[in-house]
Amino acid sequence: MPEWLAAGGAGLLAGGALLLGSAIAWLVAVPARVVAVVMAFGSGVLISALAFELVEEAMDQGGLAATALGFLVGALIYVGLNLLLARRGARHRKRSGGQQPSDSDSGAAIAIGALIDGIPESMVLGLSFLTGGGLSVPMLAAVFISNVPEGLSSTAGMKRAGRRPGYVFGVWGGIAVASGLAALAGFLLLDGAPASVLAFVNALAAGAILAMITDTMIPEAFENAAVYSGLIATLGFLAAFSLHSLG
Repeated sequence: MPEWLAAGGAGLLAGGALLLGSAIAWLVAVPARVVAVVMAFGSGVLISALAFELVEEAMDQGGLAATALGFLVGALIYVGLNLLLARRGARHRKRSGGQQPSDSDSGAAIAIGALIDGIPESMVLGLSFLTGGGLSVPMLAAVFISNVPEGLSSTAGMKRAGRRPGYVFGVWGGIAVASGLAALAGFLLLDGAPASVLAFVNALAAGAILAMITDTMIPEAFENAAVYSGLIATLGFLAAFSLHSLG
């Protein structure tokens, strides 16, 4: 299989996990405590992946300056976009309770917010073909595992807010396709780029992902599983680190 096709397929597969989580939440009344537990686990998985699959890789390729700059820029870009979307009703897009607004004006902001949450994760899957000589299976597993609770929690909240199924599955189906395109773009646009540029982009994605975890995943995990969320996140981190070590 051509590498460009494999890159796009990896992004599509990872994005499809959002659709899987969405379908579970739509068809089954998942208790808020279960959603929080899975979200905590997914947070730990992603933190481990960005540390060992992205930041460490960026350091090895481009050094501290490119890594630190990319990491900071990624966080700033994500937080800036998130602030704009929060003012339009997308602040609680990953919350499973009654926090999501039900007015129609917030629908586009929620969809765009979900999109910017998923693009950095997918882009680095395409980059892994350039930086690691092939698909990073631990990174793919980490993104897939974390995307299921993201889709589950957000859809539970959308359902409570009265969103129609066409809107809910249209959002997640579109994001799954966009994830595939983002992974493909990461491969095609940066093929042949200098190591310092690849390091910067990897670190940029890592900074954006860490900001996303803190802003949208950890609050959901803490609210309904406060006593155990730290332990559950630790188990998620350990699971992803084990995949990294074995890989």
